[in-house]
Amino acid sequence: MPLQQQRPTGKGANQEAVRRHNLGTLLGHVHRDGDVSRAALTTRMDLNRSTIAALVAELERLGVVAQATPRGDRQGAGRPSLHVRPGEREVCVIAVELRVESIELARIGLGGAVLGRRSAPMAPGSNPDDAADEVVRTAADLLADVADDALLVGIGVGMPGIVSTEDGRIHYAPNLSWSDVAFSDLLEQRIGGAIPVVIGNDANLGVLAEHARGVARGMTDVVYLSGDVGVGGGLITRGRRLLGTVGYAGEVGHMRITVDGRRCRCGNRGCWEAEIGALAVADALGTPSHEIAHLVDLLDEVDTPSPPLREVGLMLGVGITNLINIFDPQAVILGGLLSALYPAVRDDVDAEVRRGTLDSEDRRTEVLLPGLGRDSVIVGAGELAFGAMMSDPLAVSSAAEGALAQVRAAPLPR
Repeated sequence: MPLQQQRPTGKGANQEAVRRHNLGTLLGHVHRDGDVSRAALTTRMDLNRSTIAALVAELERLGVVAQATPRGDRQGAGRPSLHVRPGEREVCVIAVELRVESIELARIGLGGAVLGRRSAPMAPGSNPDDAADEVVRTAADLLADVADDALLVGIGVGMPGIVSTEDGRIHYAPNLSWSDVAFSDLLEQRIGGAIPVVIGNDANLGVLAEHARGVARGMTDVVYLSGDVGVGGGLITRGRRLLGTVGYAGEVGHMRITVDGRRCRCGNRGCWEAEIGALAVADALGTPSHEIAHLVDLLDEVDTPSPPLREVGLMLGVGITNLINIFDPQAVILGGLLSALYPAVRDDVDAEVRRGTLDSEDRRTEVLLPGLGRDSVIVGAGELAFGAMMSDPLAVSSAAEGALAQVRAAPLPR
């Protein structure tokens, strides 16, 4: 969906505030599309050509955008409109995905390109301090070869648990055994407050990424399921993320779908994630290993699913059916381990969805695999980290001067 221009209003809305807002909106269009004409910006932002030219010139002086003639053959008469693209100066964020078994990091540039990756193991029972140390250590390695004039403008973290929308604290992450953790504060302390750190639930970031850059681009109503050991849901309704009052919306993994099912880590029985998560899949495949990569490999080899695996597929279909009947989305996107499980049990899932949903025959909700594959959450963490830059490029760019060197040199306890 196109970004909408909204001018500040009220007593605090002065000319400088409007200018900064417009700079952020314009940069947001460049970040979203990667290449956009000045003519298109004029139409989208409802501003005249001279104002757009002045805004582009200001961002160009910062080095964050560049102008060029359009690629390909020129169409129509007259001089073609210049196009605006990310500039030669690298503007980037560090995106982090905390998984049960690993910590994944990516350096993501303006325009959404993944510029580098690193991975570190997440040892069983890792506490938040250990994880924060590993993130900073791995981030410094990831940034080692970046040009010294690059602008590092934020760190975004996605994690499997309930994250407060009010203060960014991790209220509860049962599969990490964490509760009431200010993880963003731990990271900011280690990097000396050089840049802002923002944190979000993995499924909420997955749907953010798929809506902005993946298979759900252009849709207005989407459910994204992040499923490995646990299962979480990210929701887009009428083009906006649905987070709930304090961030609990989308905890669909603890939707009970049977009264006498498996014991869940939350203490209840029959939670959806207990019936379709990694432990249930491993049991159905007859393997003692719960490692996600191993389970994905085994699922890829499934030709005809066994009865236990078909039962897991049935439970997947029951939960999807409930979500379709509650939210009426255009698509349900299956991320994480679920993206490998679904192809193996597609017939059972689809049959249950057809049988149980209230969709009309001429408008079925689609069950889709993520367009970004296993990168949905980490790309979403990057989008979250870019948020401040899209609000006020001047302030964030100024604050980010020197941040790269500070993160590279962040001291860690021995």
